[in-house]
Amino acid sequence: MKVGDQYVCEICGNEVEVTKVGGGILVCCGEDMKLIK
Repeated sequence: MKVGDQYVCEICGNEVEVTKVGGGILVCCGEDMKLIK
């Protein structure tokens, strides 16, 4: 994971962009979010 990466939740469609890397994984709706960019 790096600053600027974008992730999407494949269940609800929420999207997030990484502004600070803090470790761990992004989770939404109980599932890992998928890297899109």
